[in-house]
Amino acid sequence: MGRNRDAMAEGRTAVAELRRDVTVWGSYMWGFADVGADTFVALGLVFAFSEGAAPLAFLLAGTVYILVGLAYTELASAYPVAGGGQYFALRGLGDFWSLIAGSALVLDYTLCTALFAYFATTYFSHFVPELADATIALGPFAHVRIGLALATLLLIAFLTWLNVRGMRQASLLNELIGVLIILVETLIIAMGLIFAWRPELLAAQWSETFANFHPRQFLYGASLAIISFVGLESISQAAQETRRPATIVPRTSIALVFTVFLFAVSLSVLTLGTVRWEVFLDERNVGRSVALVAGHLPWIGRVAEDVTAALAVLVLMLSSNSGVMSVSRVAFSMSRYEAISSWFEHVHPRYRTPARTIIVFSSIAALQVVLASLTESAIDTLANMYAFGATLGYTLVLISLIRLRFTDPYTPRPYRVPFNIPMRRPGATIHVPVLGIIGLVGITAVLVIVLFTHEIAAVAGPSWVLLCFGYYAWYRRRRGLPIFRSVPRDWEREQMEVLEAAEEYDLLEQYRIALAERDRWRRRTHEAELPHE
Repeated sequence: MGRNRDAMAEGRTAVAELRRDVTVWGSYMWGFADVGADTFVALGLVFAFSEGAAPLAFLLAGTVYILVGLAYTELASAYPVAGGGQYFALRGLGDFWSLIAGSALVLDYTLCTALFAYFATTYFSHFVPELADATIALGPFAHVRIGLALATLLLIAFLTWLNVRGMRQASLLNELIGVLIILVETLIIAMGLIFAWRPELLAAQWSETFANFHPRQFLYGASLAIISFVGLESISQAAQETRRPATIVPRTSIALVFTVFLFAVSLSVLTLGTVRWEVFLDERNVGRSVALVAGHLPWIGRVAEDVTAALAVLVLMLSSNSGVMSVSRVAFSMSRYEAISSWFEHVHPRYRTPARTIIVFSSIAALQVVLASLTESAIDTLANMYAFGATLGYTLVLISLIRLRFTDPYTPRPYRVPFNIPMRRPGATIHVPVLGIIGLVGITAVLVIVLFTHEIAAVAGPSWVLLCFGYYAWYRRRRGLPIFRSVPRDWEREQMEVLEAAEEYDLLEQYRIALAERDRWRRRTHEAELPHE
């Protein structure tokens, strides 16, 4: 406890480093693993509440998602460090708000692990119906789906082992399965729109919905639609393990943003013109919504339904796997910057992975599965909480983007969110991000909708954040660190070390030149203010 803090930081930098194994395709697939699978989860849920207006809900959520995605692209390429939104909030807003962002993201990623593993087993029950049918009574809980719960827990245990073994194996799994998923989703949408889609059915359902429009239900569905696009964090989480991140991250992130947006909106339009939305009032159909749509394809419907269900199991497993990876990197970053104990910062001596954090937070995901299984609908319970964690984290990321434009204009940005208003100030030019501000308004509105329409999230979500703050306050006080103020850090030196470790030597040189120009301006200003003899 009495050790010099700088010496400790240097020791951490020297020992606890993550291995750079992720290639350009691996980076894209880490993101697609999380975001690409979300439609398999959200499609039925959104239709169950937004009814015939579901495509509009996906469109509105997708527009906000694009703006959030552009912000992540800029920040992850400028600050390629494990931690994602938690680290961006640390740089932009300070230690306290970094803790809030980190707690939201930890919640989000443990729920990502739990929710997608649970959905993987529901799609698997398409082939083994006994899993979904197996129920028991536990005291006051009369209808616990024990089959789905146990299968989900076994899957989480397997993914924990996989991630402890290392990024190389996990990334290879993403790449192999991701190619198949992209091909199958493209095939379903193309064949469906050509051979099965009926515009008159879409128009009829659209008219019926708006003739008896329920704003609260629509907003609830729209807030659930945001989970179709959750997972942008994954690319930034893997940035510290990505080769040449300043080049790779902008390409993969932007490609991911627009790929998933097109998939989600197209699939919702296809669904509305192919089946009646009322089929999703049955929770069993919610759990296999995309396979249900594929089953309506002419000639190959039965085969397409089986193939889609099988691939859904794989992509949802892949997404759950991405959640295990990402939550461990958030905790790794929080530990390194003294928000939680350094015990979580330990890197396995053989596999070079944060094994402790993987095991701890995977266990939390398993507990979430157990608790959700005791509720009336495990799917709805997990989805409620998932939407809260995502929107809170994204809100703080967009605030951080805007503030960092003012407080750190010197860091090179390989990608910059478009449409900026340049403001010249002494020593630097500030680029005010117009789209960043619009995105902040949009995601804040979604967060408010989540809090007002999701009963479970409105209570459990803030309670989780308060619990994390309680631990944070105890830990910081025990360490003799401020609770609401930030620990002084040499961000300029760290940024140079990050760029050098990433082998981004051109950006490193640009950064040094920008800092030198700033220092020269400060000296001239200081000399001009000195009294003349």
